[in-house]
Amino acid sequence: MTTPRPLAESDVPAVASIYAHYVEKSVATFDEIPPGVEDWRAKAAAIIGAGLPFLVTEEDGEVTGFAYAGQFRPKPAYRHTAEDSIYLAPGATGRGLGRLLLGELVERAARAGVRQMVAVVADGGDPASLRLHTAFGFEQAGRLRSVGFKHGRWIDTILLQRALDAPTTR
Repeated sequence: MTTPRPLAESDVPAVASIYAHYVEKSVATFDEIPPGVEDWRAKAAAIIGAGLPFLVTEEDGEVTGFAYAGQFRPKPAYRHTAEDSIYLAPGATGRGLGRLLLGELVERAARAGVRQMVAVVADGGDPASLRLHTAFGFEQAGRLRSVGFKHGRWIDTILLQRALDAPTTR
């Protein structure tokens, strides 16, 4: 199986494409218009420039998924708290890539000085992200009801949190 590695410049178009799938076909993200490649270049530069991890997996030279840790909120006091994001190529789900990405992301974020990691999971009917985060020691910290409206319906989000000095599971 593939090992997650840091994002390379050449990976950015694939990241944009993978994310566009979720924007257009799911409620996993509340974006309604897919960000372009240049938007992703800027986002990746900001994340990496802040010393936070942005990882990809690949198989046979094709990016199969990505994950990154971004500062949870822009205010300075949040600088030690990150929010994780994980997206897999549509044909790459169900093979353990999310587990690989989240495990490596948690470890690298901890080394980067992140003390708390937050996940904001859309409660859109697919429990995979919730199960993945729970397997890595994330605990539910709350629910925001009907905070997103996408594809003709209201969507809740589930907030999960994990201290990064806690042990990980694989």
